[in-house]
Amino acid sequence: MTCLECSKNLDYLEHKNSMDQLGLELCKQHRTRMAKLIENNNTPIEAMQLYYGLKAVGVNPMLEWWDGNKSIDIAISRVKLNIEIDVEYHMLTHEQAMNDLEKTMHSFKNGFTTIRIPHVLIKHYLKETVNNILGIMKGLKANIKVI
Repeated sequence: MTCLECSKNLDYLEHKNSMDQLGLELCKQHRTRMAKLIENNNTPIEAMQLYYGLKAVGVNPMLEWWDGNKSIDIAISRVKLNIEIDVEYHMLTHEQAMNDLEKTMHSFKNGFTTIRIPHVLIKHYLKETVNNILGIMKGLKANIKVI
């Protein structure tokens, strides 16, 4: 049991508190940092779980990346991929759908692809979600033009 961020050994209580709070193995320092991120940016816990899932397979994601207009849950700049975690997709109104479409349009205009992932996929199928994102990244990388 080690911290996913700094590899510090975790004692039983530290591990239990971290798993109960975030579902991730983090030391107190990094757990506190993530709790502040949740409080300040309303970051979904599933975004953090996906972030560490992607890091575990060698991807270099950025958590709560500011794109100039809004904060992106997870960004993978190497392939210009923005990932948003939908936590209230079952309550989607036509106004929210239009807002999402406009945000996606602005991302495309800036050369970024935005995907939205329901939080339940990450909660129950993290490994499969990570593998699908790796496939998306592979497709995007093949289409990036080298200047």
